[in-house]
Amino acid sequence: MIPIINSKRQYETIAKEVEPAVLEVMRSGSYILGQHNKAFEAEMADFVGCKYTVALNSGTDALHLALRALDIGEGDEVITVSFTFVATTEAIGIVGAKPVFVDIDKDTFNMDPKKIEDKITAKTKAIIPVHLYGQPCDMDMIMDIAKRHNLVVIEDCCQAIGAKYKGQSVGTFGEIGCFSFYPTKNLGAMGDGGLASTNSEFLKNRMIALRNHGGAVRYYHDEIGVNSRLDEIQAAILRIKLKYIDEWNKKRREHAAYYNELFKGCNKIETPKEIDDTYCVYHQYTVKVPNRDEVHKLLQENGVGAMIYYPVPLHVQKVHKHLGCEGDNLPNTVENTKLVLSLPMFAEITKEEQETVAKTLIKIVNK
Repeated sequence: MIPIINSKRQYETIAKEVEPAVLEVMRSGSYILGQHNKAFEAEMADFVGCKYTVALNSGTDALHLALRALDIGEGDEVITVSFTFVATTEAIGIVGAKPVFVDIDKDTFNMDPKKIEDKITAKTKAIIPVHLYGQPCDMDMIMDIAKRHNLVVIEDCCQAIGAKYKGQSVGTFGEIGCFSFYPTKNLGAMGDGGLASTNSEFLKNRMIALRNHGGAVRYYHDEIGVNSRLDEIQAAILRIKLKYIDEWNKKRREHAAYYNELFKGCNKIETPKEIDDTYCVYHQYTVKVPNRDEVHKLLQENGVGAMIYYPVPLHVQKVHKHLGCEGDNLPNTVENTKLVLSLPMFAEITKEEQETVAKTLIKIVNK
């Protein structure tokens, strides 16, 4: 089986650095908000190109605390997409706000900025664009709309660390950027982890307090917060991996280009599109194929670990039934959920494995 991702193969390349670092943390007796956490926040701020970052225990909490820090809550509306992982809208629901869905661009899978203004009401407070599969959104248009309508922007960068729009890193356009270090991500921890980026000292301090039970000073609590701290072992591991992320992302782009070449002669397979002036980091390499469910089943049976991200759009799922969104006009979203198929993609995949994936897929779709 060629898996969708092979975390073990990556680990083998850095084991000699990771194992002593983890042991050092274990021996130190400092396991929460220690020196590795502080250093990782500084190194991530430098990598992303922002003033501050706040390390958290998940990308979901990054989205949740970003909304809290910006005082978005009960009765507010947040414009986002239905074609994403549930964490995006889960965070909106946790604070009591309502997700309002706009359609996606059929080629990039990202929010279609031309559809945003029709959804803005007096209750709209924020926009959450999702840089899905590692492809940056059209941030010029999104930021222009946000500025004209006095809306804040929270970037969901959970699949897009290292991605750039016109040379600028995602996570630095809006008020806050949100990152995930779930093990399968381009920069993955060996457990859960997340981080928020910002250029606002006020928002940084607010999120630091919120992650630590709502208090900036120990045992003095100003508001209801949460316990959302990146532990020292994960911070130590991520500091090592961060040194390699540019190289790993570059390899992903090379693998994507090779897949594109392998699929050139097959018009039944639609390969991913990149927006001009963007740097996509291919968290997923996602194609569109006819008879997707049957193709997926046959790939699995033939040893190719392809996955469907995502088979059911969020606006029709039970979790959002109370919103009455089932009838929302989101044709590109609905169509893509029937066509998309993500193929094995990780920095360490070999050309031979890619050739096997491509040969198998072409054979199946031509049947």
